[in-house]
This record gives sequence, C-alpha cells and structure tokens, in this order.
Amino acid sequence: MTAIPGDRPRRGAVLAWRAPAAVVAGALPALAFPAPGLWWLAYAALVPWLLLVRSAGSARRAVAEGWLGGAGFLLAVHHWLLPSLHVFILVLAGLLGLLWAPWGLLVHRMLGGRPGPGRVAAAVVVVPSAWLLVELVRSWQYLGGPWGLMGASQWQFAPALRLASLGGVWLAGFVVVAVNTALAALVCAPRARLCAAAGLAVCAAALGAAWQWAPVPRPAGSARVAVVQAGVVGGTDSVTHRFEVQERLTRELAGRRPGLVVWGESSVGQDLGRHPELRDRLTALSRAVGADLLVNVDARRSDRPGIYKSSVLVGPGGPTGDRYDKMRLVPFGEYIPARSLLGWATAVGKAAGEDRMRGDRQVLMRVPAAGGLRAGPLVCFESAFPDMSRRLARDGAQLLVVQSSTSTFQHSWAPQQHASLAALRAAETWRPVVHATLTGVSTVADARGRTLGPVLGTDGPAAAVYDVPLASGTSPYVRAGDWVPYGAFAVVALCCAAEAVRARRRDRRDAPPV
Repeated sequence: MTAIPGDRPRRGAVLAWRAPAAVVAGALPALAFPAPGLWWLAYAALVPWLLLVRSAGSARRAVAEGWLGGAGFLLAVHHWLLPSLHVFILVLAGLLGLLWAPWGLLVHRMLGGRPGPGRVAAAVVVVPSAWLLVELVRSWQYLGGPWGLMGASQWQFAPALRLASLGGVWLAGFVVVAVNTALAALVCAPRARLCAAAGLAVCAAALGAAWQWAPVPRPAGSARVAVVQAGVVGGTDSVTHRFEVQERLTRELAGRRPGLVVWGESSVGQDLGRHPELRDRLTALSRAVGADLLVNVDARRSDRPGIYKSSVLVGPGGPTGDRYDKMRLVPFGEYIPARSLLGWATAVGKAAGEDRMRGDRQVLMRVPAAGGLRAGPLVCFESAFPDMSRRLARDGAQLLVVQSSTSTFQHSWAPQQHASLAALRAAETWRPVVHATLTGVSTVADARGRTLGPVLGTDGPAAAVYDVPLASGTSPYVRAGDWVPYGAFAVVALCCAAEAVRARRRDRRDAPPV
C-alpha cells in the first residue's frame, strides 16, 4: 500500500500530543480532593483518561498512557511535596505511576474498539476492581501510603460516607470509578448505551440504598474534648516558644470543663524523662485545667536509643497509661527507605537527616478525667490507613485521636486534605475522630463523619472545646474488614483467567492442521 504524503507526520503529531494529554487527564481527579474540594467532579473526572486509553492505537500505547496518567495523578495529589523533595517527586511519581500500566491495558481491552453490552457490563465491574488493586498496592506504607484514595474524595458526601461504613473507603472508591466507567461507555460504546445507563442506575441505587437502609451507630453519651493548636512558631528557640503558646492556650481553658485536651504532633520537643521540669509543668497544667493532656513528644528517648514520635497522656499525677510510639512513618519525611541507596535525597530536598524509630503496637488510653474514656491515638498520616483506625475500634476505642502536623506544607492543599480524612475514618468505624494539628487544619467529626463545631484553620494559634457525641455498636466495615479489595482481586483474577482461556481457544483454532 502506498503511503499518503503527509500522513506519517500528522500521525506523529497526534501521538506526540497523547503523552501530555494522558498526564493532564490523570491529574484531573485531584480537583475532587481538598483544597478545591469538588467532590462531585470525582464521578466524571476519570472519563477523559478512560476515553484516551481506550482509543490507543495499540496495547503498548495503552500501557504507556496508563502509566503517564498514573504519574500525573500522583503528581497532582502530592504536588505540595515538591518544595521538600524537589526533583525526587518526579522520580517517585514516575515509578509509582507504573502501577497504572496494567490498568491501562485492561481499560483498552474492555472498552477499546466497538464494545458490545457484554463487554461494557464486565467493564463496569472489572475496571473499578483493577483500580482498587492499584490503590491497595500503593497503600503499602513503604510505597508512600494510602494518600489520595479515590473514595477519600467523598468525605463531604453523606451517602458515600454511609457506603464507607459498609465497605470502607474501598467501597466508596469502587462506586466512583464504576460511575466513571459507565459514563465513558455511554460516550464510546453506542451499541451498549442501554447497558451503560443500567450501570449508572445500579450505582445510583447503591448510594441511595446505603443512605436509606444501612445501619447507623447508636448514641452513647458524650465527651468534652479540647483541641489546642500552637500555630506557626519560628525562631531559634521555637521548641520552647511553641510549648509556652500551648501552655497559655490550655490554661485559658480552665472553667470550660474539658475532660481531655489534645495537642498536635511534635507539640513537645524534649523527652519528659530527660527533662523532668517539662513533665512537672504539664502535670501542674493538668491539675489547673482539670483535664488530662494528650501531648506528642518528638525527641530522643531517655530509656532507649533513637528518636520517636510518641503520644503521651499526662494527668494530675504525671504521665499515665501506655505511651504510643508512631508505627508508620512518612517516607523521606521521617525516614529514608534504603538509605544506603537513596540517602542522596537529603542533598536535593528536606528529607530526614536521621531515621525516626518505629513503635511496635497500637495502644488504647483510658482518660480518667473524661470518665474513663477509651481513646485510640494515631499520629500524623497514620489516619490515612483504614486498617489502623479499624483495629482501634475493634479493640474497644470510644474515640479516635489524630495528632498531626503539616506545618512544612502550611500554605498548600496538604492541611485540608489531611483534615478531611477524619470524616472518613469516623464513618468507617462509627467512632468520632478528633484531628488535632500543630498549625492547622484541626477538626472533629462525629460517628457518622459529620463535622462538629469550629474548624481551626492555618491562620494562627487557636483552641476550641467540643462536646463530642459518642456512639456504640460495631460498623459492618469494622466487623467484616477489607472484603471489597478481596472481592476486587477475585474479579480481576477471574477476568484474567477468562482472557487466558479465550486466548488458548484462539491459538487452537488458528493452529494449522497436523
């Protein structure tokens, strides 16, 4: 066949534009997360990416566009890390984006060409299942953790939060991606539009049914909890000044009768065993306010080697109960994975100069001043891990307390993204969540994920007291666990097995007779 003059250059130009288009299309869903907070956009934000990948001219190009879109998504959701990691964030996004390469291939296989009703019906189940497997793999703490899971974008949407109580963030994310897949099929599969519309109807029915008939937690009294937020404190003696600001704000709570006062992550910069004067000041402060203080010590411990981030409860008689040492550390921020290979990251960004040490178990703390309230502490981005809050709820926690600091990223999307997780963890576990930060955003969510009282922003020091309604009962998600990811794995495995059988049959049919 004779090539048409000018055809190859035009084709090359089209292919050159597809790569940046994949990156942009993959980045679009980031707008559904805070700070933009366009949660409703999540239900259509994947459509451009899906349409691009399904129209790829070959399976190889579909794989590449899945990879590039995944890298674009990670860059957009984590763009606030750029000042800290510099060029290294591009390397990480490129490597982790590879997780979406098989997803791109599957999208091309399910929606490419002229799909009929059967393929579209399968795609509405298989494509979101494969997406969840990507999220599950990248949720491993050594790959960065579960920040920016698609279901987390729905923290303001009450029906999606009710879904989370049934199947966690995974079920909410599955429905979001299923809606996107059905919308893409409406555009690209004219022979199967009725099937795609039916898929949309099923997703809408699932949201409606969860909202109407899913079980809800039962009221079980209340706890009076205060949050103290130091705000940004700079200077050469910032550790001392920060402590003084928190001490002053806490003392002003006297007379407002909180049972528990929560300070943010790294609110105390010296070990209480090495500095008994700090321990005595906190003890006296607890007596003056009539409340137990939950502080967070970020320091080299006196009783074992290494630096720990630890939640410590201090009462009128001094530190009380078990101390909780942070178990899941932020890669590069608090330790460098494979430091012997990647230690050079400290030269190009603000990576950890010394690895923090890990705790080895979760703990429950009884708060005497709050009537023996059982509180389950989490530190910083541990609130992004649904399994940690689920374990605390299963072990008997009545209140989940997150001590956090996003001060390094103060003027970015990070503080609001982090605070939004409180609603999701509360809805999943049927336990209220107090999210107390060093510099904002601090917030409280009730057992259904609804925001309570004032939200403390990033504009300065603040303190607030909340009457937090407690709840009893065990949510279906806490009881059943991660059944949605297991189901997604089974769906993808069956799809791969079916494809292997079809390929084997084609090979036999096409084989020359012996």
